[in-house]
Amino acid sequence: MGLRGVFTGIFTKVNSCRTGFSTVTTLVAACLCFTLVGCADGVQADSRIDPKLEAQVLQIIREYPEAILDSLQQYQQAQEAKQQQARREFLTQMQTNPRQIIGQSPPQGVAAQTIVLVEFSDFQCPYCAKVSEAIRAFMAKHGDEVTFVYKHFPLTAIHDQALPAAKAAWAAQQQGKFWEFHDALFAEQNQLGDELYHAIAQRLNLDLARFDRDRARAGAGLQADLDLAESLGLSGIPVLFMNGEVLTGAVAVEALEAVLERVRKTAAR
Repeated sequence: MGLRGVFTGIFTKVNSCRTGFSTVTTLVAACLCFTLVGCADGVQADSRIDPKLEAQVLQIIREYPEAILDSLQQYQQAQEAKQQQARREFLTQMQTNPRQIIGQSPPQGVAAQTIVLVEFSDFQCPYCAKVSEAIRAFMAKHGDEVTFVYKHFPLTAIHDQALPAAKAAWAAQQQGKFWEFHDALFAEQNQLGDELYHAIAQRLNLDLARFDRDRARAGAGLQADLDLAESLGLSGIPVLFMNGEVLTGAVAVEALEAVLERVRKTAAR
C-alpha cells in the first residue's frame, strides 16, 4: 500500500461518510491527491495546483480528519507487517541460502558460510566504529568458523560524509581492497573527506583513475544494500544479524560470543 493507496483510502472514506459529497469534488480531490503523491510514486507530476482546488481539499481535510488518521494508521500497520515479514524471510535465508544474502557484498572469514554475521553500518557513525573494533576482535578468534559480511547503510540525513565514504569503500572493493579501506576509514573517522579517500587509495596502491571512476558509479552498486535495509525497516545503526539472531547498538565482543554459542547449539540440533 503506497502513498497513492493512502490518499485513495482517505477519499473513499470521506465519500462514504459524507451525504451528498459531489462527484465533481471527489474527482477534483483525487486529482490533487495524485498530483501531490505523483513524485513519491515515481511519476513526474505538474507541481502547479489550482488555488480553488486546493481550498476544496483543505476544507475536506478539516471536516474529516478522522478519515485521514484512519488511513494513515492502516498504512503504517501495513508497512510494519511488510517489514516484519521481510525480516523473517531474511533471517530464514541467512540459514538456508546465505549466498543470496551476501550477494555482491564483501565477505570475510571462512568460506563455508554456515554461520554468517551481517552488519549494516555507516562509516561516519561513531557507534559503528566501536562495533567494528569488537567485530575485528571477534573475527580474529572465530574467522575459521564465521563468515562476516558488510552492508552499506549510510545515514545521509545526519552524516554528510557517510555516502561519499561508502562510495569510496565500494570503489576500493572493485580493486580487491575493501577491508583495508574499511579499516582505514574507521581508524581515521574524524578526517572523512575527499583528501582522506585519495590518501588511503594511494597508500593501498590503488589505480587512482579507476578509483575515481568507480566512486562516480558507486551509487548503483550500493543500491542493493539500501533497498535491503529499507525492506527490513532499519532506521538506526549499527544493526547485526547472525543466522537467526539480531543485535543492535554498541554491540560488545561478549554479546557476539553469546550469540555465537546459541547459534552453535541451534545448528547442532
